Order: sequence, then structure tokens, then C-alpha cells
Amino acid sequence: MDLGIRGKTALVCAASKGLGRACAFSLAREGVRLVITARGREALDATAAEIRKACGVEVTAVPGDITTDEGRRAALAACPAPDILVNNAGGPPTGDFREWDRDAWFKALNANMLTPIELIRATLDGMIARKFGRIINITSTSVKAPIPALGLSNGARTGLTGFVAGLARQTVKHNVTINNLLPGSFLTDRTRQTLAGFAKAAGLTEEQAAAERLRSIPAGRLGDPEEFGDACAYLCSAQASYVTGQNFLIDGGAYPGTF
Repeated sequence: MDLGIRGKTALVCAASKGLGRACAFSLAREGVRLVITARGREALDATAAEIRKACGVEVTAVPGDITTDEGRRAALAACPAPDILVNNAGGPPTGDFREWDRDAWFKALNANMLTPIELIRATLDGMIARKFGRIINITSTSVKAPIPALGLSNGARTGLTGFVAGLARQTVKHNVTINNLLPGSFLTDRTRQTLAGFAKAAGLTEEQAAAERLRSIPAGRLGDPEEFGDACAYLCSAQASYVTGQNFLIDGGAYPGTF
């Protein structure tokens, strides 16, 4: 299916690895021009080169930390008028809430709530004026079912979800949609780090923690990031103009609820 976004421009954050990288690839396969950003220059440049070679689209790599004013300025200077914005940033550490001081909470809120809001604020009005915009926020299953060891993430990402729920209903009449993608366990560095944290807290080996995680996933496997990227591309499509303010859970059936 032609998703109707060929020739559009996307700003994809934290795109050098993992789910951000998968989203960038899926958009590029649809003919979308990319500006990608991440902290590590070497990995970012390598991803940009791979996308150019595989998809034949224009890719601009902007190294920087999107959670800082400087990083956002650099990304927006390279992509001042994106048609598509994919918000993404590394999640905060695992742990017990008793270990987190005020600074730890500010860091989590800045990365996983305030930074996406700042980028939306910087790009939304242009999308409205052009009568096309797709904003995707990569959040977490923790906004549906809080994860005890991820209290920082639970709080920050749920705050973003609440903000988006209100805003998305105001912008859809302008053909600007805002949706959230909630990843479960995928084959990424973040999942490996999280499993290591769980293993330490539970007194398990990392292999035991991984086996325990798989038992909780009805699909019986971890997700392939490419699956996640293709879901992102669909939500950015022309065909998805009637979908806004939604939280799309992609977790192999691990969440047990009806709603």
C-alpha cells in the first residue's frame, strides 16, 4: 500500500539505534526525506549512510542531545518545518523510588515529557498551516500498566500521554494527528539494560531474567524493531488521518487488559 507520504520530511529523534532507527528506516522506505538526530556521532552517521544506500532518500544526520536546548536548536535548524515528527529519547534508569532525588525526577521529566512537548510546540503551527502533520511519541507500555522498577518512566511518560490526549483533539481538524506508540519488549539495547536491572533486583542471572520475560509474552518472543517501525510509518500515512490521540500498544500480547 502506498502510504501517501513520499516527498514529505521527517525529524526522527534518537534514531541511531533501536526503535528510533527502525522508524527512520520505515519512513525512508516510503520515500520520506529524513533529518535524524542522536547523541553518538559515529553510530548516527553509520545509520544515515545505511538508509541512504538502502532507500535512496536524502538523510541529514545532526548529532546532539535532543533533551538539551542546544540539541533541539541544532535539530530544528536542520529541519525547521517537518511534516512528520517522531519524538524519542532514552528512558530513565530502573530502581527504587527511595533512591531518586529531585534531580533524578527532573532529568526523567525533561527527557520523556518536556522535550517532546518542546518539539511539538516548535513544529505544530507549521504543520497546521500546511494542513498536514503527523506526530508520533515513542513512550512505553508503562503508561498502560506501570512497571514497578520503572517509576521514573511511569511518571514522566504518563504526563506526556495526558498532555497529548488533550492536544490531539484540537489539531486533527487541520489534518495534524498526534499518537503514541507503546513498545513492549523489543530486541534493543534498552531492553537488555532493563533486563539487567530486573535481574539484579531479583537476584537472577540475566539469562534467567530473559527467560522470565519471554514467559510473560504470549507471542513467545521479543519484538523485531522493524515491526515497530512499520507501525510508525502507518500512523504517519495519509490513510491515518482519522486516527489521533491514541496509544498503540505493541507488545506481543503481554498486556492482559481488555482496554
